[in-house]
Amino acid sequence: MRAVRYTAPTEFEVVEIQTPQPAAGQVLIKVIQTGVCGTDLHLHHGDFDAKFPMIPGHEVVGTVAALGEGVTRFSIGEQVTVNPNLPCGLCSYCLSGRVILCENSTGLGSNMPGFFAEYGCVPEQLVFSVEGMGVDTAVFTEPASCAMHGLETLNVRPGSTALVIGAGPTGLLLAQLIASGGATAVTVAGPTPFKLETAKALGATNAVLIDRNDAAGNIEALRAASPSGDGYDIVVEATGATTVGDICVPLTRNGGTVLIYGVTRADEVMTFHPYDVFRREITIKGSFAEMTSFGATIAALRAGRVRTDGIITHRFSLDEYGTALRTLAKDKTAHKVVIVP
Repeated sequence: MRAVRYTAPTEFEVVEIQTPQPAAGQVLIKVIQTGVCGTDLHLHHGDFDAKFPMIPGHEVVGTVAALGEGVTRFSIGEQVTVNPNLPCGLCSYCLSGRVILCENSTGLGSNMPGFFAEYGCVPEQLVFSVEGMGVDTAVFTEPASCAMHGLETLNVRPGSTALVIGAGPTGLLLAQLIASGGATAVTVAGPTPFKLETAKALGATNAVLIDRNDAAGNIEALRAASPSGDGYDIVVEATGATTVGDICVPLTRNGGTVLIYGVTRADEVMTFHPYDVFRREITIKGSFAEMTSFGATIAALRAGRVRTDGIITHRFSLDEYGTALRTLAKDKTAHKVVIVP
């Protein structure tokens, strides 16, 4: 089979390798398409627990090509997706039921072989049926699951107002889940007009164009756009830009919550005034990936509580993988990019 293989950060090629065969308890999946996300850009540079050699790709929809001994939950040809995150099950966090905090977790497409390939072979417990779901919806299961974990982390109070800063794919998925999870008004903010139009088409109450380099102006505009005029009960940083993170606490209403959702580098720093957090009892939370949210997410996608219409803008072949990365990083017309083997 053909696959994208890295030998070191930024060093990759499309190679011909042996198609894996499923051992007992494993499922061989023929890839239909795999989403490219911001995490793949971090992995390209060796960040985010990348382990080389590496076959990246973790947002997959495909069909079952073969079943290992003992696998009974799936049929050949069934359309499936894969949870790429696997906890160790043995560390203190796993043993206390907090698997998202696992100290030794592994990830398909980062430190285990992923799905920018024609086939992938994975343990049965990571596979979920998406039979009957459109492939352009099913390919969003992993990022929507990360958004679902964000919703679980927020514990939205009914009647809340929310601001999601960042109109990328996961920002739009999370905005929809916050709305269906109890918020009465969800504003999406970002610097790209067409992405904000997509946000409104997918149900955002309001969409505000911002300039990432104008913190003071953004605070003024976003506060004015809030239903109460004094900010939001929930403010989500979904860009990974520290300059955006810096304005979250000032935009949060008394007693509200800031959710850090976008991926930054480990050495980056966001700032806030601790007295402001203390005096107004602001809660700051983080939401990292997911471990156990696939079932709930697939149900939400099937029910239409999360829609993906219009988010995919570019498709590339395996041979065009480098172009796909550059498009995601640099092309202002790109929203969601997928690889079709």
